[in-house]
Amino acid sequence: MRQSMALILLVLAGCGSSAPKAEEPKPETQGEATAETKTDAAEAPKAEEEPKGIPEACAGDDKAACVMPKGFVKRLCSGVYPELALYLFQKGSPWRRAYVSAKEVAPFNGLGGPSAEEKLTLDEELLVLSQMKADTGGMQVSGASGSVDVLRWDGTCATLSTEEVRFQAPPKPKHAIIPWRILEDATQEALKQNEALGKVAIERKKECKGATMGAVSAKCEKADKALNDLVVEAVRTGTTVPKPSKVP
Repeated sequence: MRQSMALILLVLAGCGSSAPKAEEPKPETQGEATAETKTDAAEAPKAEEEPKGIPEACAGDDKAACVMPKGFVKRLCSGVYPELALYLFQKGSPWRRAYVSAKEVAPFNGLGGPSAEEKLTLDEELLVLSQMKADTGGMQVSGASGSVDVLRWDGTCATLSTEEVRFQAPPKPKHAIIPWRILEDATQEALKQNEALGKVAIERKKECKGATMGAVSAKCEKADKALNDLVVEAVRTGTTVPKPSKVP
């Protein structure tokens, strides 16, 4: 009997001496989690913002295409900027020139802004703003073409198919009609530093007598065309055009 009781006591003692459970790790406090989150956010690189103002260099990695920043193109093509067009067309500017290869193209602005009334015609000189390749889903599709957004000499934008432009300059590039009458005074004065242009500007003022609309004389039309051609020639050959006060 004594042996049985001893055996029972030994069993009970063994059960009572079992090892305690290991402590579970304490959950991370809300304050510590918030601090780490803030640290990660502070260390994350900030997205680069597009600089405002007139671009001076090509955007993107394809320097041969030399397009302009997307945000600038959108703002530019939402309005009409004739002074800015002359500034961007200046000799030595990095922007890629294109030329109309079709006989005639409707002046459609695919970016939603205003268009000129004057159609684009064969050999008209343009500045490339942006290019969009045709989305064929990776397949080779015969006849599929992309589009090109361009700036004209009159400060308006137009969207053409890639088949309607070429990048080789013709012998005598043409240009859209430049609205001399509404150009900023600073731009006009800078252009009139060209002696030949200055003389024709005076002649145009005399012949047109301040006409802004309606029928004008044949002499006024002739002087206006001569002035337009001289403006383009002056800009192409190096006459400096100031930065316009009105920019997108």
